Amino acid sequence: MKAKLDKIDYRILEELQRESAQSQRSLSDKVGLSQNGCWRRLKALEEAGVIRNRTVALDRRQLGADLVVFVMVKTRHHSGSWLKQFRSHVSSIPEVIDFFRIGGEYDYLLKIITRDMGSYDEVYKRLIEKIELETVTSYFAMEAIEEQRPLPLS
Repeated sequence: MKAKLDKIDYRILEELQRESAQSQRSLSDKVGLSQNGCWRRLKALEEAGVIRNRTVALDRRQLGADLVVFVMVKTRHHSGSWLKQFRSHVSSIPEVIDFFRIGGEYDYLLKIITRDMGSYDEVYKRLIEKIELETVTSYFAMEAIEEQRPLPLS
C-alpha cells in the first residue's frame, strides 16, 4: 500500500537523500519543523517503510571498484522453485549490487561492480556455476555519467 505523504514529508525525504547523516536540528531547521515534530515524522516514515535504512554513498573508484558491468540473463526456466534458487544464488554474490526481473528479450538484469576484468571473470564463473542459464550477456560501462542519484520526489 502506498504511503500518504504531504509536502513536509517530501521535504524531509529530499533532505535525507542529500545528506542522511545530518543532525536532527539541521534537518528540522531545513524543513521548518520543531525537532520533536521532525523526529515524529521520521519515525512515522520509517514505520510506514518509506525510509528503509540510512546509508552512506561511497565513491567506488576510491575503493578500487573501477568496473561496472550490466549483465543480461535469459533462462528457459520460469518455475517458482527455480526463481527462488536463482534469487538466493545471485543474492549470495556481493558484487551484484542491483538485481531485477525484467520484461522483454531478457529475463533478468544484474548490475555488478568489481575491481577489473579479472575479478569480473571470477564473478561470472560464480554466477554460472550452480544455475543453468540460457544466455548471459555482459555490457561494460565506459563512463558513469550519473550514478547513485536521489529518487525524484516531485
